[in-house]
Amino acid sequence: MNNKKKFTMIDESFICENCGKKVKKLNYTARDHCDFCLYSKHVDINPGDREESCHGMLIPVAIEKSKNDNYKIVYKCEKCGAIRKNIMAEDDNYDKVLEIVKSSI
Repeated sequence: MNNKKKFTMIDESFICENCGKKVKKLNYTARDHCDFCLYSKHVDINPGDREESCHGMLIPVAIEKSKNDNYKIVYKCEKCGAIRKNIMAEDDNYDKVLEIVKSSI
């Protein structure tokens, strides 16, 4: 049995349920969080599958550097407590990133 994670490419615009801003699609990979407030939504089991039933808000709690020199936003689901990670996007709000880094130290 193959338990390898699968990635379903879904790059779409949406209205952020946390800050209410319109979030545009990325056009180079899948958009999975708001570039203004950095919040996300707990909708995937595997990236892009939309099979998670929780649908809680994913609150950004930390920033970490991955092995391949990408930075990831670490999230905690406000509803179920799950921890998830998403790669930062090029257009993410850098001030918000710094705020998260400072609050997690």
